[in-house]
Amino acid sequence: MTDAHDIAGLGALVTGGASGIGAAVARLLTARGARVAVLDRDTTGAPDGTLALTADVTDDDAVRRAVDRAAAAFGGLHTVVSNAGIGAVGTVADNDDGEWRHVLDVNLLGMVRVARHALPHLRTAAADRPGAVSITHTCSIAATAGLPQRALYSASKGAVLALTLAMAADHVREGIRVNCVNPGTADTPWIGRLLDEADDPAAERAALAARQPTGRLVSPDEVAAAIAYLASPAAAAVTGTALAVDGGMQGLRVRPPA
Repeated sequence: MTDAHDIAGLGALVTGGASGIGAAVARLLTARGARVAVLDRDTTGAPDGTLALTADVTDDDAVRRAVDRAAAAFGGLHTVVSNAGIGAVGTVADNDDGEWRHVLDVNLLGMVRVARHALPHLRTAAADRPGAVSITHTCSIAATAGLPQRALYSASKGAVLALTLAMAADHVREGIRVNCVNPGTADTPWIGRLLDEADDPAAERAALAARQPTGRLVSPDEVAAAIAYLASPAAAAVTGTALAVDGGMQGLRVRPPA
């Protein structure tokens, strides 16, 4: 008998699921018995046991086809993890209009497109598995804390936080929960590339670790655990919530080490 709080048998779609946080989420959901589809531009790193779907979240038709294919393969869709995103570095003076449009197209409108096409499937699933139907967005500490050299990225994630709250209000009575996770600086391929480009990668890594009260970067697996909770029926009463996985970065003000 399946526990009411379990995700076994649920159909899940994870965007950006072939690397970093997305791959960690796909692995964890699969290990816990969900049927998982990974939507990514390059699915080479899609975890074993997942359905790999090649699509770009900036392409509405490609997103629709991928979402429909996942729902058809699993006989329904219960949870969507909208994780696909890109970074940007600089102040408002450093990123031109083209880059602003591109980052917002991926980080914000990408989530809109995925939700738009997933909602019909989620509404159907909500009638069969109350509390088990959800959308979880990967947001960021950048949505709630001012970080230097992240104006564009922060703006995109601030919009994701607002979108999460609005969607939660729109769909709560349809039985669809909408939440987000706000990771701190996570040890992902994007951070790895930033470190590689730094003049002193070791010093830059130390600085990124030091700004989190725990003194270290967040791991993709730690973020995945939070997402798996929000996606599971165990979180049936949780909607419109931003769950920080940031090593205390947002709320704590600790004294510097002696």
